[in-house]
Amino acid sequence: MTMHTTRFLAVMAGSLMALGAATAVQAQAREEAKLLVAAQVLDELRSQGDKQIPEQLLQRAYAVAVIPDVNKAAFIFGGRYGNGVLSVRDSQGRFSNPVFIDLAGGSVGWQIGVEQTDIVLVFVTKRGVEGIAGGKLTLGAGASVAAGPVGRQGEVAVSTNAEVYAYSLARGLFAGIALDGTAITISDSADGRFYGKPAAPASEIISGAVTSSSENVRRFLAALAASTGEAPAAPTHNSAPAAPASTSQPAAQPAQTFPMEDPK
Repeated sequence: MTMHTTRFLAVMAGSLMALGAATAVQAQAREEAKLLVAAQVLDELRSQGDKQIPEQLLQRAYAVAVIPDVNKAAFIFGGRYGNGVLSVRDSQGRFSNPVFIDLAGGSVGWQIGVEQTDIVLVFVTKRGVEGIAGGKLTLGAGASVAAGPVGRQGEVAVSTNAEVYAYSLARGLFAGIALDGTAITISDSADGRFYGKPAAPASEIISGAVTSSSENVRRFLAALAASTGEAPAAPTHNSAPAAPASTSQPAAQPAQTFPMEDPK
């Protein structure tokens, strides 16, 4: 092998490595953007006034998934596909670092004339969460799903039979949506790119064994906390000391954030 050939191969190898690194950075940027848009979806939901996800339902949430910009596919019978994030609540009411998910399914319940929508899923049982944490969950088969009730009047409409409640936000209109037959799959490739640990299972992200210092993770979790009434983070050591509690009146109790027990 000549010196010229050796140098050529070395240059090609270096170029391929640089291209691979650039591709990885671009891929991770997609996950960062997805988190940012998911946070914006939650912020927009909070601006819906009386047409919000019922507080009673959010207090029962074991997990929340946000799938922005779900597209309508023009197949023979229609369809939908999209990518988003899922966060699972622990026993203290805190939400985990997000796991990236893919959504694909039929067009049942798709709003007329809408080609793209944001979808929010509220998981209200442990079984539903465990199903998706296993890698894949088909709504309606692996976990019962219902179009979620909306607004204060929806509090009384919350059924104890559904395990997942589905919502759609399109063109400023927010409503429940039917998603029977829709499959949700953990995206191991997206998780690996974002967290820099390709072999890490979703369970390690959910448990906190694998974490991220991404600002967009913080934004998403902050938006999720504001949407679900999660208790605020504890003050840091640099915070000003709290005023002494009154001795004449008991301290106010924090908002309930621990997920309610599953229906018997």
